[in-house]
Amino acid sequence: MNIEIVVYNIESALRAQEGGADRIELCDNPAEGGTTPSFGTIEAVRQNVNMDVYVMIRPRGGDFHYSNYEFHCMKRDIDQCQKISVDGVVFGILNADGTLDKKRCKELIDRARPLKVTCHRAFDMTRDPFEALEDCIEIGFHRILTAGHQTTALKGVDLIARLIEKANGRIAIMPGSGVNENTVEELVRTTKAIEIHFSATAFRESAMQYRNQAIAGMGSDEGSEFKYRTVDPERVRAMRKLAEGVK
Repeated sequence: MNIEIVVYNIESALRAQEGGADRIELCDNPAEGGTTPSFGTIEAVRQNVNMDVYVMIRPRGGDFHYSNYEFHCMKRDIDQCQKISVDGVVFGILNADGTLDKKRCKELIDRARPLKVTCHRAFDMTRDPFEALEDCIEIGFHRILTAGHQTTALKGVDLIARLIEKANGRIAIMPGSGVNENTVEELVRTTKAIEIHFSATAFRESAMQYRNQAIAGMGSDEGSEFKYRTVDPERVRAMRKLAEGVK
């Protein structure tokens, strides 16, 4: 079983490694579903972990239909990732009609080589999952991260199982979204997945002693400066045990 942990900061990467993860997906902006992290962060993570590091290549939140300016940013971000010697990149581009933008995805895949490439949950926004599956295989993606066209992998478990069967080893299908201690066994048992993607999220208190109680989340109701998102290595270990114990 290959365990991939999505992380949003350096501490989380270190704790994912402590928990025995095989790979991390390094992102920024969890509230947006993940965007490209800073190159300082990528470099620090690369220098301090010895597991595989895959970097999110996503210039903004929202949809996956990008302008030429945004596509240029994605190309330049991939160039920088190669210089930092990460192991893979994660992206997905769609046409307005809900099909995979094979031309631009292929250009990014070719540009990224020899890095591995994962198609992220842009796949879940395509009009036809089996059409998108064949498109991903055709242009050279190594892996698809999917919740089976649903909000969580458990809701999409039947489609994920069919995708794995249809792929027949031609591409890895990795369930993700809502994968936790309560869902992982059913997901693995039903889909026969050999890779899983989850966050193992934990929060710790800020080390700040002085706190301005008038401001939380820099004026937003969504966050707090005094709560730090990280990864619980014990959850990573527990999830591996559960996943690998499925008969």
